Amino acid sequence: MKAINRLGRLVRLCQRLPKSWQGAALSRLFNGAVKFAGTAGIRITQADFGEARMVLRNKGKVQNHIKGVHAAATALLGESVTGLVFGLNVPDNRLPLLKAMEVNYLRRAKGSLSAVATLTEEQIAQIRSQEKGEVEVAVTITDEEGAEPVQARYLWAWVPKQR
Repeated sequence: MKAINRLGRLVRLCQRLPKSWQGAALSRLFNGAVKFAGTAGIRITQADFGEARMVLRNKGKVQNHIKGVHAAATALLGESVTGLVFGLNVPDNRLPLLKAMEVNYLRRAKGSLSAVATLTEEQIAQIRSQEKGEVEVAVTITDEEGAEPVQARYLWAWVPKQR
């Protein structure tokens, strides 16, 4: 799929690097723009126009009082991964905005967390062609045991940039 914005062009450049460098390059790029994600230590493992994957290690700076990944850090992981796949498809003349998020904590997470966000072909076409709108970006967050400790919903919108 063709890159239609600056972020997409930068991701394509990173994908030209050796495979072992791509995740670090993408993470540095993303975390430089989204400072809180960098502070938490979120790492990108894969990014493309239809799917993005990220990891958040269970380290001290993101832990809660029971040594698990804090609820706010879990929500940040979901926001970051959905925002990345969404942002890759929003033209530069439009502003991406998180409109709503709902995170339901189902059970205690065991260890580090992984997140996968996806967009359908129809959603991508809608984002790229309409001047403004909104889409719910599908996300799955799993822990080290492969269980889903949370169910999350992220609603992203886009509007024309005001100059």
